Amino acid sequence: MSKANWWKGAVIYQIYPRSYQDGNDDGIGDLKGITERLPHIAELGADAIWLSPIFTSPMADMGYDVSNYTDIDPTFGTLADFDAMVARAHELGLKVMIDQVLSHSSDQHPFFEESRQSRDNPKADWYVWADPKHDGSAPNNWQAIFGGIAWEWEPRRRQYYFHNFLKEQPDFNFHNPEVQDWLLSTMRFWLDRGVDGFRLDTVNFYFHDKHLRDDPADFRLDGTQAIKPYEMQYHIFSKNQPDNIGFLEKMRKLMDEYDDRTLVGEVGESHHPIEIMGEYTSANRLHMAYSFEMLSAKFTAEHFRHQIDQFFKLAPKGWPCWAMSNHDVPRHVSRWAGHGDQDAVSKLAAAMLLSMEGSICLYQGEELGQTETDLEFAELTDPQGINFWPEDKGRDGCRTPMVWEKDAPNAGFGGVEPWLPVKAPQAARAVDTQQGVEGSVLETYRALLKLRRETPDLREGRTMFAETDEPVLAFHRGDKTVCAFNLSATPQQIEIDGIEETLFALDAEVADGKVWLGANGALIARLG
Repeated sequence: MSKANWWKGAVIYQIYPRSYQDGNDDGIGDLKGITERLPHIAELGADAIWLSPIFTSPMADMGYDVSNYTDIDPTFGTLADFDAMVARAHELGLKVMIDQVLSHSSDQHPFFEESRQSRDNPKADWYVWADPKHDGSAPNNWQAIFGGIAWEWEPRRRQYYFHNFLKEQPDFNFHNPEVQDWLLSTMRFWLDRGVDGFRLDTVNFYFHDKHLRDDPADFRLDGTQAIKPYEMQYHIFSKNQPDNIGFLEKMRKLMDEYDDRTLVGEVGESHHPIEIMGEYTSANRLHMAYSFEMLSAKFTAEHFRHQIDQFFKLAPKGWPCWAMSNHDVPRHVSRWAGHGDQDAVSKLAAAMLLSMEGSICLYQGEELGQTETDLEFAELTDPQGINFWPEDKGRDGCRTPMVWEKDAPNAGFGGVEPWLPVKAPQAARAVDTQQGVEGSVLETYRALLKLRRETPDLREGRTMFAETDEPVLAFHRGDKTVCAFNLSATPQQIEIDGIEETLFALDAEVADGKVWLGANGALIARLG
């Protein structure tokens, strides 16, 4: 790929800063710790890192409630620490991407503290305010993702403000051009500091319906199947507004002022996410986008085939970014545990993901085959888990500290008890138990990243799916590469002619035009 298109087909490694490495022994990961461990990511073979939020925050939602968009939270260090981390990453050949939480701020942000004082101050229209109904109730039926209605009463204004998430996370009013310009200026601050791109949190949440119309009931549910009231609505007015497109184009124009920068947007939507991904990555908008379609419990060949096929049908000039785990969902090795041996499923998932057309996000610990941590209620910090326990145990289970040395205190994360516990099943998968061990999950990831980097078809080649029955997924990438995967613990056999060389195999054999795939087997091969 050209230097400007480094992101196309790239592998981006997501770091959850609180949980990567504790550099000052206070129990919380930080920038100095990340800098210390960057060689691990470079040796893995990733192209870039993405850091979840590190900005100043009261941490009501672990940094996704920002109170200062142009400074580092003391928990993680200083701007000087950030600059040193960027310099080290670039020295190692890693691009640096950071999370931008633009849809909402913290309620402790100075602009919101001013906005809530009255209806006529300079920031009065910077957030979404609305009068109550005549009976004093909320302006409409919009629900908050973390529970309850999405409106909070402010007695000083005698109005409600809108929050898609916690009440401590008021939504910006993107219908105000001043808000848009100011948010773009905060992005410019980090671009001038040398970041190579942004991961845009909840990129389809920016605008709301000006008329505040009620969201209808979700036509797919009977009202009894959802754990959260939010999931019982079809969010056609509280988000996904057409106005969003204009702001995405403004962001892209800003990015194009700089060399070799990129935008990847998180599409938080359950109804038509692939369509939104396609729309948002068309023309001069986002470079790439991802949704939660591969972050679910679904594990069938048809499911994975449909996501990729549908995206490129809807947006032939767009670009996806695929992930199987991140900081918001249970780890995929645990989600898909019923489909085979833990290590085998982990390696199979890696082979599938790193063969897909698009860019790729890996979540820290994924390269170790890390599993979801089983936490007690008293150990939780995540408001989602606290509010919906035990049906939804929240996101802490995938956010526990990275494990480096099995027998070291806290598995090498730091010298004091960490903010979330390191438990024995997770410590057993530490880096030092897998480093240099042939066939380990870690070495399998390294081999696959090396293969992807050295095989143009796997980074740039278009996808053509083979007609296979469950549980086999098979496709060609470009002119010369073929990939086949057995999504079950039962051996399978398919026919593929013309294989000249096996590039990668997991319990797979080729003979006489036939490919035998063992339990959770995988094959990547070159055609003659």
